[in-house]
Amino acid sequence: MNLLQEGIRNGTVIETTLTRKLTLDGITQSYPVYKVRLDMLYFNDQNDRIATWISEYKATNGELNISDRKTYNTVIEGFIVKSNPEAIKKTKANIELVDQREPGVVLSDGRIIDGNRRFACLRSLTEKNDRFKYFETVILDRNIESNAKQIKMLELSIQHGEESKVDYNPVDRLVGIYNDIIDTKLLSVAEYARSANESLPEVNKRIEIANLMVEFLEFINAPLQFHLARDMQIYAPMEALPVLLKKCHTEDEKEDVKISVFTNLLMRSEGDMRQYVRSLKNIIGTDYQEEFIEEQREIAAKVVESLPDKVDVNTIRDKIRINEDIVQELSNSLEKSLMKVKKTETRNLPVQLLEKATFTVESMDLNIIKKLNDSDLRRIERQLVRLQDAIDQVWSSLNE
Repeated sequence: MNLLQEGIRNGTVIETTLTRKLTLDGITQSYPVYKVRLDMLYFNDQNDRIATWISEYKATNGELNISDRKTYNTVIEGFIVKSNPEAIKKTKANIELVDQREPGVVLSDGRIIDGNRRFACLRSLTEKNDRFKYFETVILDRNIESNAKQIKMLELSIQHGEESKVDYNPVDRLVGIYNDIIDTKLLSVAEYARSANESLPEVNKRIEIANLMVEFLEFINAPLQFHLARDMQIYAPMEALPVLLKKCHTEDEKEDVKISVFTNLLMRSEGDMRQYVRSLKNIIGTDYQEEFIEEQREIAAKVVESLPDKVDVNTIRDKIRINEDIVQELSNSLEKSLMKVKKTETRNLPVQLLEKATFTVESMDLNIIKKLNDSDLRRIERQLVRLQDAIDQVWSSLNE
């Protein structure tokens, strides 16, 4: 049903005097706001955050049928409330006190492009008070209900392209990148960047991180279970990983480093996994890299062998991360290698300081000395005496 046609005729859509300014296709203008009865609307399954939740639902319940709007909306509403109960509580209290203040944006078939949280709150409030049964929203009368590409570009433009960007979990953004650019190729990198008002380097960086997220989920036998990536809070270490991989010289080295990071991330061997990745930067490229990687590879093999064919959040919590021996092995391996690196750095410090001093002196332009006045020349002489005394002390230590 078209909300702007049948909806207005049958009374499920009511015109108001309100407007909302939107920038669409590079053109900014005011659009009329309508009051739409809640049962005529549904959550957008192409929304990045909702797509992550749907992946969780499918993992345990199978397909979620969007044609059954009542069930579909109830399930998605539950996910929205669960994801950020404090935000829901705050928005709900605000709407209950002063009504809905910010209009949403929907398509003429009832698909919500902007305003999912407000819609969820109104659905909850209307159970107790019938005055909340309408959602104030712009209705975009565009023939794009069946055009996934245009719907997605429109959502990106509204959700991410305006001045105050929506507070998305960064993993949800990665899921959107993976679904829309990598997997379905619905959008090109340029189209995504333009719609989300972002630069190409920003989008390409997230593409790299999204690919690492997918590799991690495959490694733990949970392919495309994006809700696990969100629940395990993997974004920070995944964001730091590409910098570490750039230090590797071969593809085999990169795979070894990824296996090490993935294993430690699964086992949660350190409190701050981003710091763990940074610690690896001090090992990779040193004489202790090979020994460390070999130890990590052996521990990873034991972890992989223990994984069931299908991993879920309960498996990770109740069966995998309770193996304290493995966690300790991983932690000891890292700590031991870091200590060796630190000792080597301390041992090499005198050589590094002398090399730096030698380079500094050798870089001096001696022609300038001829142009100096007497005062500057005396200062140079004093520094040369100090330098010679320091060199004599080093020689004395060498001969002891």
